Amino acid sequence: MSQHTLLYGLDDKPGTLTCLTAASQHLLASFIGVVTPTLIIAGALDLASQIPFLISMALFVSGLGTFLQTKKIAGIGSGLVAIQGTSFAFVSTLILAGVSVRNRGGSDADVMAMLLGISMAGAMVEIVLSLFIHKLKRLLNPLITGIVITSIGLSLIKVGMTDLAGGFGAPDFGDSTHWLVGLLVLLIIIFLNAASNHWLRLSAIFVGMVAGTLLTWFIGDLQFSHLANLPVFAIPTPLKYGLDFDVSLFLPIALIYVFSALETAGDLTANSLFCKQPIAGHIYMNRIKGGILGDGVNSVIAGLFNTFPNTTFGQNNGVIQLTGIASRKVGLYIAGLYITMGIFPVIGGVLQSVPKAALGGATLVMFAMVAVGGLNIMMQQPFTRRNSLIIAASLGLGMGVMMVPDSLHTVPAWLASIVSSPVTVAGVTAIFLDTLLPNGSAPPLETTKKMTTTAIVPPEKGKSPTS
Repeated sequence: MSQHTLLYGLDDKPGTLTCLTAASQHLLASFIGVVTPTLIIAGALDLASQIPFLISMALFVSGLGTFLQTKKIAGIGSGLVAIQGTSFAFVSTLILAGVSVRNRGGSDADVMAMLLGISMAGAMVEIVLSLFIHKLKRLLNPLITGIVITSIGLSLIKVGMTDLAGGFGAPDFGDSTHWLVGLLVLLIIIFLNAASNHWLRLSAIFVGMVAGTLLTWFIGDLQFSHLANLPVFAIPTPLKYGLDFDVSLFLPIALIYVFSALETAGDLTANSLFCKQPIAGHIYMNRIKGGILGDGVNSVIAGLFNTFPNTTFGQNNGVIQLTGIASRKVGLYIAGLYITMGIFPVIGGVLQSVPKAALGGATLVMFAMVAVGGLNIMMQQPFTRRNSLIIAASLGLGMGVMMVPDSLHTVPAWLASIVSSPVTVAGVTAIFLDTLLPNGSAPPLETTKKMTTTAIVPPEKGKSPTS
């Protein structure tokens, strides 16, 4: 099918079978992205007993958020088929916040209360930002956005690699069995993504993780005993863990909400393009404002129902392009499927059984692709001496505090909690230098030009599977 052809436009209403078929494809493209951040955060913070419930809530809230984004109620939402899901952008910062609570002797409930409290407070930043997004074009430049997205990807690679080797605290960490499973998943994802068949590319992550899980089962390391203790239904319980707040842990989250809003603007622009909607003018800007506001409101709802910040996913843009179905009715079917999946804890229990090595093999390439996507965005601007210095300083400081955390041991505790986040350090540095350094017409650096033409091959445009 031509990418310029729509079988069903935004306001069309296909039949039930067509809607279910299209909705299932959207589900396939986004399902792993919705649940994986929860698996990573819960695994890193030793919240294993909470995982089935947390996954159920992630799916349930994804359904509620997708409904709100698609339906657009009282100006909240974009009115597009825009799937909502747990955001990867917050993973590393939430893990750092959770570790901080653990180090104080906090329980599972204490950790969750803090993560949900700072997440809900941070969502207010995005809600307010949505009202003024049209006035912040100064920050909507590829240099700053690319640096932040690159730092998010790079900061998460350690998490993916740890899972590939067996997971945090595994007694057999680094065992060759974990490497075998993890590398199998990674290679399957790479080769399927390189295929010309759209369906193979669309299902690459799903197929890879299934293959890794089957290999683990064949080896004899797969466990399902915990499924017997799961309830039949998961009843959404608002504020099950309570709420807590720490301003030093909140500030990095607040900054990431700003950049998450900018990324959502890009996803909704692509979505508008594929749905044959305007990508400039009053209607377009209202969609962007409503979509970012929807992200913020949905993140408040996520905290209320015990899960992590939500964002607009970009994966389903490719499904719209492939199927030629842009109908809002399909978006409502997607929302219904996610809500249904969320109330059955057995789904979360099965996903909890996915081997850490298989999860790591998938997330490692996902996180690295996030970094590559950031590089691709940065390359939209010339690599002048000024821009190269901003990139070098921002990524250097951001990755530096991650690689050498002891360098902050003399910094006051409240400040250390803020600057220990590589995403925060890189983002603030980029904004500061981009504002401070004069933006002249200096020619691109010759060495940089050679590097970008010989060493870096820009990937296809679009959001990575970790959004």
